[in-house]
Amino acid sequence: MRTKNLFLLSILCLAISIMSCKDTKKSNATVVEDVVVEETMPEVEAPMNGLSEAEKADGWALLFDGTTPTGWRGYKKDHFPAGWQIVDGAIQCVGSGRGEAGSMDGGDIIYDKKFQNFTLSLEWKISEGGNSGIFYLGTEEFDVVYKSAPEMQVLDNENHPDAKLGIDGNRQAGSLYDLIPAKPQNAKPVGEWNKVEITVYKGTVIHNQNGVNVVEYHLWTSEWNEMVANSKFPSLNPNWAEVASKGYIALQDHGDDVWYRNIKIKELK
Repeated sequence: MRTKNLFLLSILCLAISIMSCKDTKKSNATVVEDVVVEETMPEVEAPMNGLSEAEKADGWALLFDGTTPTGWRGYKKDHFPAGWQIVDGAIQCVGSGRGEAGSMDGGDIIYDKKFQNFTLSLEWKISEGGNSGIFYLGTEEFDVVYKSAPEMQVLDNENHPDAKLGIDGNRQAGSLYDLIPAKPQNAKPVGEWNKVEITVYKGTVIHNQNGVNVVEYHLWTSEWNEMVANSKFPSLNPNWAEVASKGYIALQDHGDDVWYRNIKIKELK
């Protein structure tokens, strides 16, 4: 009997030991699981007309500080035109009601540095019935910048007649003006801010409007040359298709109120 009791006691101890090991493994697993789970810090948004630490580290540079026109001047001018003002943290073209003729001291403005490969980011807001544009790779060899530079259209699609002209909506907001329509057409209504990015890299150009790529094309290709040849641009400049590989960024005075802010650029290698 004593031997049998000792045997049963041994079996009981062994069972307790096994159960204890399982509990320890469960405990250890929980600890390991707790260690693996990490909280991610939320990304800090860039301040208005400023750069976040992440953007600085990524090579972005400001083209507008929100308070002064530093770096900007009129096209073929040595000063910042009176037809443009800094209002509430934005560069505003003050509408003259004279269309492309603009105000007496207005006209398009350019950032006084040439860029080659880059992503340009900014926000725009248009007035009712307003028209403007963002030019890139421009030169100063002509009387107006659009004779040398492609344009991302800025427009009130609902009220400006240009939205109904051209072909297949290629004069609406976000489009490569008069050449390629922005698809999908996702511009926000009058009075709301639109965020856009223009990427230029070794001939590839992308228009992004409100988070969506709406235009893509390739400079200096046979397709590009054919498209331009069938447009109005050769009548403005016979060599318009030979867009410069490095040029100015410009904002258009089309005689209407328009606002630009958060203008920044990242040069690409």
